[in-house]
Amino acid sequence: MPRHHSIVTLSTLFLLALFTTTIQAATAGCGKAATITSGTKSVTVNGKNRQYIVRVPNNYNSSHPYRLIFGLHWRDADMGAVDGGSAPYYGLKNLAKDSAIFVAPNGLNKGWANSGGEDITLIDTIRTTIADGLCVNEKLVFSLGFSYGAAMSYSLGCSRAKDFRAIAVLSGALLSGCSGGNDPIAFYGQHGVRDSVLPIASGRDIRDRFVKNNGCTSQTAQEPGRNSNKHITTVYQGCKTDYPTQWTAFDADHVALPGDNGADAGANSFTIPAVWKFFEQFT
Repeated sequence: MPRHHSIVTLSTLFLLALFTTTIQAATAGCGKAATITSGTKSVTVNGKNRQYIVRVPNNYNSSHPYRLIFGLHWRDADMGAVDGGSAPYYGLKNLAKDSAIFVAPNGLNKGWANSGGEDITLIDTIRTTIADGLCVNEKLVFSLGFSYGAAMSYSLGCSRAKDFRAIAVLSGALLSGCSGGNDPIAFYGQHGVRDSVLPIASGRDIRDRFVKNNGCTSQTAQEPGRNSNKHITTVYQGCKTDYPTQWTAFDADHVALPGDNGADAGANSFTIPAVWKFFEQFT
């Protein structure tokens, strides 16, 4: 066979494999009219009425599998706090524009105790509902949260590593359980060196679990000094393919979106582009 025929054949096979992978990642909601619209929804889980907010992209295209991003609220907050404000979904919604479906569930009693795994069941139920009603790329499902919401994202990383592509744990701790906890998952973590609510040691413990699970080379992650007004990011090396692991220590207290001034920077935080870049690398 002439050499150029071989090149054409290999190119065709590659494109076919890529197309097949995309089709396999598409959920049941693809290729049909959307049955879910933006707004507040209700679902019954373990006999309890639970709520969540979903945001469908403008000009939604049912033939395009979208990223699905869960934003989990902190203690004494609710889904509206994540969905609203100047930095909705921890600022990711503004950067994602119309490339992702966003979901903000309500925790029970404004927290994520996850008693008996009921909050995991809630998120499983929502994920299935969204996948049936909208076109989702099931290989691109993410969760992030701050404080109690970070703890719940951590819990998802432990028990649902095969269902979520990556998690972002913003100043978290072991508050929502860690069932399983031995599978690799792409991990972004950050924590303040002056955190007076959940000391940075709790964040280091979470980080170290995924450094191990992801097969990364052990190394000392540098941290900024107190009152240095700095943040230091460590990107771990040697991790398993497709499981990048990243950690940022910053000089501030217990804040969701810090800046290099020891305070919450809101929509101007370095966290927002960093987390979005981490999630966006997966295609």
